Amino acid sequence: MGHNETHNAHAGSGPVLVDIGDGTGALVLQTDPDLAGAEIEISPVGHDDRRSHVAVHPRPVAGGTLHAAVYPSLPTGTWQLWDPHTNTARQTVTITDGEVTQAHWA
Repeated sequence: MGHNETHNAHAGSGPVLVDIGDGTGALVLQTDPDLAGAEIEISPVGHDDRRSHVAVHPRPVAGGTLHAAVYPSLPTGTWQLWDPHTNTARQTVTITDGEVTQAHWA
């Protein structure tokens, strides 16, 4: 049986509050502009069934715009990012306690 997800059209268009520390970190995944609006799934390595996702949004930065997906609170460890077009594992990132990890969509 399918389900409907409700999406907030304004989500991601403003500042993001991260919740880090006590075994959690955050991830800022920078992408090319062509991924704007794409939802990129992430799961702990070895637990493909525990995926969650966030969308890529344009974010204003000094001197221009950065396209990024922000995962505001992830347990520490190694995580797998999934290609939104092919649904295949794309790359891994390591989340460190109390830190915001920055990665580039490879």
